[in-house]
Amino acid sequence: MKIARPENLAGDLWGGLAAMLVALPSAIAFGVTIFSPLGGTYVAQGAIAGILGVTALGLIAGAFGGTNRLITAPCAPAAAVMSALAIQLMQDGASGESAVLMLTLVGLICGAIQVSFGAVGLGRLIKYVPFPVVSGYLSGVGLIIIVSQVPKFLGVPKEIHFWESLVSSSLWQWQGVVVGVVTVAVMATAPMFTKAVPAAILGLAAGVLAYFGLGLADPALLALQGNALVIGPLGGAGAGFGEAISGRWKAVGDLDFAVVGRLLVPAATLAVLLSIDTLKTCVVLDALTRSRHNSNRELIGQGLGNLASSFVGGVPGAGQMGATLVNMSSGAHTRLSGLVEGALALVAFLVLGTFIAWIPIAALAGILIVIGFRMFDRDSLHLLKSRTTILDFAVIVAVVVVALTVSLIAASGVGIALAIVLFIREQIRGSIVRGKAYGNQMFSKRVRLPAEMEILEKRGDSTAIFELQGSLFFGTTDQLYTTLEPELKARSYIILDMRRVQSVDLTAVHMLEQIQAMLAERKAFLIFSALPANVPSGQDMRKYFDEVGLVKTERLIQTFNELDEALEWVEERLIEEEHLERLQEKPLELREIDVFLGRKETTLAALESCMDKRSYKAGEKIFARGDAGDEMFLIRRGAVRIVLPISDTQGHHLATFGRSDFFGEMAFLDPAARSADALALTDTDLFALSRKRFDTLAEEHKKLAIGLVLGVARVLAIRLRYANAELRAMHMS
Repeated sequence: MKIARPENLAGDLWGGLAAMLVALPSAIAFGVTIFSPLGGTYVAQGAIAGILGVTALGLIAGAFGGTNRLITAPCAPAAAVMSALAIQLMQDGASGESAVLMLTLVGLICGAIQVSFGAVGLGRLIKYVPFPVVSGYLSGVGLIIIVSQVPKFLGVPKEIHFWESLVSSSLWQWQGVVVGVVTVAVMATAPMFTKAVPAAILGLAAGVLAYFGLGLADPALLALQGNALVIGPLGGAGAGFGEAISGRWKAVGDLDFAVVGRLLVPAATLAVLLSIDTLKTCVVLDALTRSRHNSNRELIGQGLGNLASSFVGGVPGAGQMGATLVNMSSGAHTRLSGLVEGALALVAFLVLGTFIAWIPIAALAGILIVIGFRMFDRDSLHLLKSRTTILDFAVIVAVVVVALTVSLIAASGVGIALAIVLFIREQIRGSIVRGKAYGNQMFSKRVRLPAEMEILEKRGDSTAIFELQGSLFFGTTDQLYTTLEPELKARSYIILDMRRVQSVDLTAVHMLEQIQAMLAERKAFLIFSALPANVPSGQDMRKYFDEVGLVKTERLIQTFNELDEALEWVEERLIEEEHLERLQEKPLELREIDVFLGRKETTLAALESCMDKRSYKAGEKIFARGDAGDEMFLIRRGAVRIVLPISDTQGHHLATFGRSDFFGEMAFLDPAARSADALALTDTDLFALSRKRFDTLAEEHKKLAIGLVLGVARVLAIRLRYANAELRAMHMS
């Protein structure tokens, strides 16, 4: 557990005290609610069960949980499920002792289920709840706290609810209202004067003083018995604890274990409700403190806490929103505050039972009303200013409405459903097409001859290249089809670059099959490049396309590892379709190489005398990155690929040079170590010209030397021009 620093210790102590003062009265009420159906003799035991629940949950969940400042205590969902079960058990004829034992078993099973939830990692699911849902839950909880505390603030009888309490002014206890107003005023304004003492403590102290001040004028307020304005007597402090703990197990011998199976459903229901309640409180706490909780660890801690609470005769519970926020606002920083709250709950009952009994209920209500008001996310109203965020605001409103009209648990379910809707909306709203270009704007890394480039510039618009991104699923297939549709009737080659695609579902595959069928009617090709082998979801897209039958040999579909390979394949087909004459079999002579066209035979003969003729087999390395060398190579036959090594097994393809082209000019012009590898892609014949021999030749043939340098510069300029055109096309797409 994180140890509190000295400067934080006071805050944890104050926070634990304030949280105990908020959690203890409600825990007692929850315990009484659960045990009252068993008979009047069990009401006191219910009050003690509430206190034991606060103690055990605070100590165990605080020690083993994963969230700083979280206060775990008996809560409303536990009271609802357990009291309903108690009523059912009594209707079925169970004795009071048997009913108590079965309630205990439900708590134990619930705790075990929660521990299993954390062990298998279900807590991670809460991290995927979007902020609008958290904001709606936060605002809903704040409003629920305000609504639930207003009747207590006004001092009306317990059976009077919010709306009835507002219109029944004759039932208001003006003394309670005064105490509540004083508490709210002090708590709201205290931070402006001092931060040394938590505002909640100052507000509570002011409320207590106001109550006793009123008591000086009205002696009836100083009577404890029958006084609805204060918490009231808790029962014997020391007596009853041992009996409450040991009494749970008295009926074990009479228990029909066939009945235990009936307890699994309420126990599982309780486990789910308490887990959701806790994790939602953790998410809200994260939003308020800009922290990150460990959901799985917290579920394990909550489960252990409920096991301990049930074992000693306490009420199950969860991370409680009201007590947690009081704890935080009182200066707590670590999980020590939860342990302090649990320990003080026991100490308070044993030592300060009489003092706790005099705390005004309206003062506690005032504290919670201020906290509830602060929880309301007023910043969410700014979402109404933009049309693009109206749906987010609608999500917040929906969660708040369900929380107020149904329950917080139902609001959690609605929030999860809306989280899915938000995810789908975001996927649909984003563009599935990241970029678009045509074959006369984007070229492969194969360096072409001028005649070949003329063909590609003329025929390249028959190729459309689409760079896709995100998820291809039922929500984005229509968007993709709408984008591709204008090109399906006009282009002979549709290239889909898939390297940024994260997932593909069967709906998208079906749409791609339809596109392929439309292209096949015109003998056009659908081409995939860079199909991911391991997307974030773990899907192997290449294998998936093969399994669903999208890629079949009889279809006009091609797949390539890289976009460059796909472009090169298309370019080769376009050039072949133009029937460009290629004499690949015969090595070129020097006069036939593009950079020397039109030169005098005598000049070329002098230059050739300075060159070496070399041959390489396919796959053979011509030079490697880091090699020393000053030679420029001219390709007589074959092709050479330039690769930048990244690792021992991986390299990045920079360019491919073909017949009549040259490479290695960087080391020739500026002698230095080679910056990449050069590999013979096919059987290759080369001319090799070293800088040293060229410099010797240049002394006698200056015009030849200048012409060679100008020729190299011209080719480099052409390459740069095409590269600029590609960049411009990429930015405009």
